[in-house]
Amino acid sequence: MPAGVEGALTLSIGMRVSPEPSGIELLRRYNVALNYAINRILSLNLKTIKDVHRVLYRELREWFGLSSRIAIDCYRDALANAKAWRRNPHKGKRPRVKKLSMLLHQGSGYRIEDGYVEIIGGIRMKIIGWDRRYDQYENREARLVCREGEMVLWISKRIPRPEQYKPRDAIAIDINERKTVYGNHEINKDIGTAVDRAYK
Repeated sequence: MPAGVEGALTLSIGMRVSPEPSGIELLRRYNVALNYAINRILSLNLKTIKDVHRVLYRELREWFGLSSRIAIDCYRDALANAKAWRRNPHKGKRPRVKKLSMLLHQGSGYRIEDGYVEIIGGIRMKIIGWDRRYDQYENREARLVCREGEMVLWISKRIPRPEQYKPRDAIAIDINERKTVYGNHEINKDIGTAVDRAYK
């Protein structure tokens, strides 16, 4: 669903890619690292990106084998999940992310080239299909999702907000059992229905 900012709309465009084993393995490592990071952020009551970077960056790199950019995106993702849980007035257990989903930064995290999506670390996934209507707009952050054996890269794009449509005229229609009435500020016409004939 599009989200609006002043003068622009933000859309998520789905791009189906081939489910490469290396990509699925990276998603699984990212998921374990993400849940670890969420627990550390909540246990240590970390609230700023600076504090989270100081505590988690090296651990995510060394313990989970994430590249520099993906480690940064992972703890940003974890901090967003932790903040959402803290804001929830009906929070229960600590959040745990189950679905395979990974945040990717455009350029340093992923890029699209020659019919392939390339993720930092040398993972290439063939593009199977996507909506080409918005290709002229800049790619922003993306989220790679794997569900039931299918992989989709959801790319965020910002497009100009279309001008508000101003109708030249308006017609009102009121459909009732015995007649249909239509018109505008100048005319008002009604057409009888066949309900009486149907009764007979």
